[in-house]
Amino acid sequence: MKFKFLLLLISIGLLSNAQEFNLNMKVSQSDLEINSFSKDSTANALIIYDYGNSFIDPKTFWLRFQIEQKIKILNKKGLDKGQVEIKLYKGKKSSEKILNIKGTTFNIENGEVIETQMSDDAIYKEENEDHTIVRFVLPNVRVGSVITYKYETQSRFISKFQPWYFQGSNPVLYSEYNTSIPGNYEYNIKFVGSTPLTTNDSKIEKNCVWLSSGVGADCVVSKYVMKDIPAYKPEGFTTTPLNYISRLEYELSTINGFDGSIDKITKTWEDVYEELRLDKNFGKQINKPSLSKNVLPESITKLSDDLEKAKAIYNFVTDNYNWNGKFERFDVSVKDLLKEKSGNAFEINLLLENLLSSQNIKTKPILLSTRENGLATKLYPVLTEFNYVILKTNIKDKEYLLDGTNKYLSFGEIPYRCLNQYGRLIDFEKGSYWTDINISKYSIRQHRVQLSASEDDLLTGTIESKFTGYHAHSNKEKYDQNPNQYKDNKVNEYSNFKIESLNAIDFDKKKYEFNESLAIKIEPEYIGEKIYFNPFILKFFDENPFKLQERTYPIDFGYKDIYNFVLKINLNEKLRVIESPKPINLTLPNNKGALIVNIEHDNNELTVYFSVRFNSAIYGPEYYEYIKEFMNKVVENQNNTVIVLEKI
Repeated sequence: MKFKFLLLLISIGLLSNAQEFNLNMKVSQSDLEINSFSKDSTANALIIYDYGNSFIDPKTFWLRFQIEQKIKILNKKGLDKGQVEIKLYKGKKSSEKILNIKGTTFNIENGEVIETQMSDDAIYKEENEDHTIVRFVLPNVRVGSVITYKYETQSRFISKFQPWYFQGSNPVLYSEYNTSIPGNYEYNIKFVGSTPLTTNDSKIEKNCVWLSSGVGADCVVSKYVMKDIPAYKPEGFTTTPLNYISRLEYELSTINGFDGSIDKITKTWEDVYEELRLDKNFGKQINKPSLSKNVLPESITKLSDDLEKAKAIYNFVTDNYNWNGKFERFDVSVKDLLKEKSGNAFEINLLLENLLSSQNIKTKPILLSTRENGLATKLYPVLTEFNYVILKTNIKDKEYLLDGTNKYLSFGEIPYRCLNQYGRLIDFEKGSYWTDINISKYSIRQHRVQLSASEDDLLTGTIESKFTGYHAHSNKEKYDQNPNQYKDNKVNEYSNFKIESLNAIDFDKKKYEFNESLAIKIEPEYIGEKIYFNPFILKFFDENPFKLQERTYPIDFGYKDIYNFVLKINLNEKLRVIESPKPINLTLPNNKGALIVNIEHDNNELTVYFSVRFNSAIYGPEYYEYIKEFMNKVVENQNNTVIVLEKI
């Protein structure tokens, strides 16, 4: 036993050593011999060492950025790391430069470490109007190789100090970024991501830059280190990766001239407030009587109830003006929209604001960034980050968010693309402020199945389905545009039962919900005198959408939702239940969700109740393992539940 225990200790020690890399640019034989990464078996490559250094050259005052990387190639998909591309900006008076490009590939051949240097012939340049694209290809790269490269860029464009990405599509063992910023340049520094810094140190270096006149400045010298950074791997139910990839970004705030002048680059919201008010594409088109004059019919303006009038105005806009699919806040013209009957999101929603305000229904615009565009910066105003506008109105002490671009949304709903946590409400009387974009209502998908056992060994009956909120939008649109095609698609979608007929119930594209009824027939498969029946003839999830080993960013559904399924079978004294699963009651931590499965039967009726509830729109990464396992249970129950019925 002692001998076996000693062997075990030796094995563990060897395994531990096998996963040790040199966290610097020097390539050792052990770096080459390790051909897997225990913390992420799916990794294509491993960034062993990632080093950056940015500083203002004390002589030229150009921004210099130096980078070094050491990368292990783990499989064929990782071979693309041997091709590097750098984009250099070209301005009217100056262009960014690149120099000192060096690259080396390391392999083991016959037990020896072989180095292959990259030649200058492997460096390519491509020019376009705005950029120079520099590409270089390292030689002799294969699975198991370790590659190293370095280069330096120089730029006069210091408004954005060189950003640093700690995280990417491959795991990183060690990432270090060093900066030196003269005191006359003030930057807003934004850290994005959830992976913590292991080092965040700053100090003052005296007299780091000097002019020939003898005037100089001190520098803030900073060092940022992050270790053991997991790869960012995209998965469903999220927004743009730019919201979550760990990185540092810089925005020039103020230039303090050596002559005592102060040039304020980044503005405050108080500064931007006046700019927006005078903006011809925004403020100049808000609450302007001339834009709403004689637009609304008398049947709407004569309505006395504010809520009914607001709904009528909303329906008038969505019915008469079409969104052209564009977002941009440039060349906005409500006048052109009124003439052409088609326009971008800003034009349509500013028209809606004007019409509501003209009827004394106080309405304010909210600037926001859509889910695909990323979260807007809260530290300081960056107007270019806002690519969309919605509206907020308050009627009878109740707030409503509005968007006029989609005729299949009901009053008080906004498109899914707008569910991006928060926006900036602009009130030209009281100022502006951040406001949360919260959807309090649950969106529901519900199926109620009523079946009856018949003489010819069939199960016949109906499915009544209800879709509300965000589960209803696409169904309403598809049904409204082509009812026959909608029905045909349903018939082709389900192979485990036959649809005899389908009818939409009280269809109205402006309603919050969409209801339909299907007459169906099921021919169960008998094995002897028994039926092995999966009651989930409709499934909410065919598979678990969460498959990652680790997820470092939130699960963002956008809204809270509920999935309900109820099935009742009248056995008609022709069948009886001889076996059924036990009930399940599973909850997520902090009551963030629940799965309930209950199967009941008496002598003549079988009832199956299945409910999945998500009580939050967004779940932090700490919930990932719980939700992943939760969804495993959901899918397993839908796919593998079997009730055994027997002929009487």
